[in-house]
Amino acid sequence: MDDYEYTELLKNVAIKIKNIAGVVEPEKIKKRVLEIKELENNQEFWNDAANAAVVQKEKTQLQRKLEKFLLAENAANDACELYDMSKDENDEESIAALYKDAPKLESLIRNMEIEVLLSGENDANNAILSIHPGAGGTESQDWAEILLRMYKHWAQNHGFKVDVLDYQSGEEAGIKDVSIMVSGENVYGYLKVENGIHRLVRISPFDSNAKRHTSFCSVMVSPEVDDDINIVIEDRDIRIDTYRSSGAGGQHVNKTESAIRITHIATNVIVQCQNDRSQHKNKATAMKMLKSRLYELELEAQKAEKNGIPKSEIGWGHQIRSYVLQPYQQIKDSRSNQAYSNVSGILDGDIDQMIEDVLIAQNKSIAFTE
Repeated sequence: MDDYEYTELLKNVAIKIKNIAGVVEPEKIKKRVLEIKELENNQEFWNDAANAAVVQKEKTQLQRKLEKFLLAENAANDACELYDMSKDENDEESIAALYKDAPKLESLIRNMEIEVLLSGENDANNAILSIHPGAGGTESQDWAEILLRMYKHWAQNHGFKVDVLDYQSGEEAGIKDVSIMVSGENVYGYLKVENGIHRLVRISPFDSNAKRHTSFCSVMVSPEVDDDINIVIEDRDIRIDTYRSSGAGGQHVNKTESAIRITHIATNVIVQCQNDRSQHKNKATAMKMLKSRLYELELEAQKAEKNGIPKSEIGWGHQIRSYVLQPYQQIKDSRSNQAYSNVSGILDGDIDQMIEDVLIAQNKSIAFTE
């Protein structure tokens, strides 16, 4: 890196910090945090435990966002000031150290950009992720299991909790259907970009002729809804079926129909849960899954209407990403238009770069350029 490149980097960083500040609005955050602290000094505030919990969660999220913004802003200001001083004093050693630390500064600002993009109404929520193999039998079902492993490893790498809500094994290999709950900070904000069709091209290990196969899986991601979300589901709107759990669980799984399948008749949304031995608990979880899915569908419909997309086009039919293992190795996302060669790493859960590239590509309305 030379003087010109570093000067341009500082200019770009300054522009990004200014634009990020316009979205984060740190002064408004400080004002709101003070308001919450005043509320906390009033005993009546604590009498409503449910509301107090919601407000305290808001306070924690606001403080975390402000801390991250100030860290990025201070790092950018310090770099500019130190660079000017070093140039005035011809301090080559300090200048060299700044050049060396430039990637860290860029990474810090990029992380703050992503933080801004994860400021949607539901982005901080946990996520319910379901994977459904397409036509193709065992090959597609095996692809579903590969995707499940990828998402579970990603979650584990971030310290997120993963609970398997429903798991239907394939006859020969793979998965017929699976739903998981991923819990942690901003999980839905990240995973929402995984909504859509995932395409795999490879030489199938299940084909004795070693031919290349193309398989598809749909991934559906919904935010875990809070109890105060007003989604009314009447008994006449749904059909509830019970069946025996197919996963591990000992003798109980084989003897009782504790697993629950709920079909929402109007939308044909189907959710299943067999996570617990209690049919009652499985039903409660399945209802939460259904509410989350219906809420997500409503958000999609509102977004499509706002963007002028006919409602009939809302769905899962758009391929978002291709994973090519043969005749070459490359993963390409159709939304960011970025290609990645780290195929084995991505399939092992290293998907942050892909997710962040899509978030930035989908939110160009947030100007990070002059």
